[in-house]
Amino acid sequence: MLLIRAFEERLDQLFAEGSLRGTTHFCIGQEASAVGACAALEPLDYVTSTHRGHGHCLAAGGDPNRMMAEIFGRKDGYCQGKGGTQHMAALEIGFLGSNGITGGGIPIATGAALSSKLRKLGRVALCFFGDGAANQGAFHECLNMAGLWNLPVIYCCENNLYAMGTSTAQAFANPDIAGRAPMYGMPGVRVDGTDALEVYGAVQAAASRARAGEGPTLIEISTYRFLGHSRSDARKYRTREEEAEWRSRDPILKWRDRLLGEKWLNEQEEKAMRSEVERQIEEAVTFSRASPVLDSDAARVGAFR
Repeated sequence: MLLIRAFEERLDQLFAEGSLRGTTHFCIGQEASAVGACAALEPLDYVTSTHRGHGHCLAAGGDPNRMMAEIFGRKDGYCQGKGGTQHMAALEIGFLGSNGITGGGIPIATGAALSSKLRKLGRVALCFFGDGAANQGAFHECLNMAGLWNLPVIYCCENNLYAMGTSTAQAFANPDIAGRAPMYGMPGVRVDGTDALEVYGAVQAAASRARAGEGPTLIEISTYRFLGHSRSDARKYRTREEEAEWRSRDPILKWRDRLLGEKWLNEQEEKAMRSEVERQIEEAVTFSRASPVLDSDAARVGAFR
């Protein structure tokens, strides 16, 4: 979680100083969702992500150097700089990609789960998506298919209360996303997304069900993005009081306090962890700045190998 937070905060600085152009979508505040879920997977399992996918890729085992280089648009990035922040894939670790299309990862995860079942690979597909994607047609179609065919897929809805600036109260006739699961022939679970261990337990149970041939699970993870939808978002649709309340439940501070309280971690060890994370992030920036840009022939559409 510290690595994800530091990665995102450094990216914010790089965009602010003009080292990076365009925009990005930070997952600051949602680290426990990514880490708890991915920690419950096996190395060969599949993960699909969203436009807010840096944390998912890191939690799945992504290399910060190659991730940062991808966002810099450099040759040593996971997609040689062609995918960028919203379309980054690391197939060697089963990360099938972040996705700039709302709900775009849901059919990909469903297809990966179907492939795993037909080929008897024993792999589970974990699909991250936001509350906004739960109202996309692909959500309904894929969950129905997964339930009908008993596919080994875990649908993790990161409900951070807002699809861009539209609240769930405005977008859902019934905001109970997990409650939809029985209609698709699968269990639905709701967990506290500020608690990495609670997320881990739910995903671990769902993965065990899937590997045992018992089919899919829908998990609604209650979480919150501390920053705006993207860098240009002034967050006028929510109050500073609401933000302060969620910040008081910061998943990193919450887990740190538990580790310290249970004597699983001491302050010197925490300080060393933070220093190591800072070193890794600065190494990633240095690596990315030194990485070459693709030449024009290699950069053209269809040239990626």
